[in-house]
Amino acid sequence: MKCITLGHTPDADDAFMFYGIAAGKVTSTFFNVEHVIDDIETLNKRAINHELDVTAISAHAYAYTEDYTILHSGGSFGLGYGPVVIAKKPMDGEGLRHGTIAIPGQMTSANLMLKLAIGNFDSKEMIFSSIPDAVSSGAVDAGLIIHEAQISLRDKFYTVMDLGKWWNIISQGMPVPLGINVASRRSMTADEINKFDSFFRNSIEYGLKNMDEAVDYAMKYARGNANELIARFVKMYVNQLTINMGSEGERSITLLLNKARDEKFLTFGEIEFAKDEK
Repeated sequence: MKCITLGHTPDADDAFMFYGIAAGKVTSTFFNVEHVIDDIETLNKRAINHELDVTAISAHAYAYTEDYTILHSGGSFGLGYGPVVIAKKPMDGEGLRHGTIAIPGQMTSANLMLKLAIGNFDSKEMIFSSIPDAVSSGAVDAGLIIHEAQISLRDKFYTVMDLGKWWNIISQGMPVPLGINVASRRSMTADEINKFDSFFRNSIEYGLKNMDEAVDYAMKYARGNANELIARFVKMYVNQLTINMGSEGERSITLLLNKARDEKFLTFGEIEFAKDEK
């Protein structure tokens, strides 16, 4: 068996996806998995340094990596919804451009989308869970919200911009590309990458078929949120495109990165996707 390092976040949707593997409900005759758990921006940086065999990263961060292949399984796509910008008082796009916005990481897809939507802005990077308090205290003028806070906090602040709706308009209805999983071409062969893709897909499908037990497992990463909210969040971001992004997911990721290159926010080489094993 091949031992591989597998990076994922301490977030409910990732925990749900990996439940089958982590709990031994889904096994492989090819891989022994060593789980490495870090926040998404740390995983983005670790991918740039090529520290992990397989890892979750932001779709945005792929532009900064080398020799990684995007898996078809495990992607987080919003279907008409996505990250939001919140504030204590109403603001418009011009106000955002002249204010300070708290962001959950420079390489997050949410940050790239906001740049594409309003242009360059003054940002303050912090752990995503600290952003609401920074907005409440006035330390920043607005905050870019990801994860379950998109649901739990929208009624407590003004929603200045909904990036899911913005992307839906400019992409003509494509899914919102947020998180992806990548495998290293330096440490894994193409065949091993495809086998792991199938292994991971089986874990996701197990969770969806055993929703209650997989959500119960994900609750250990719920950050104090109620079971009902976590279940709702998981169902939003673990969907049919998570099982297999297919050509729809490929086009969405490619569009995001190409738009950023056109706007001179990014430079990158070829985007490589794993073989689509349907």
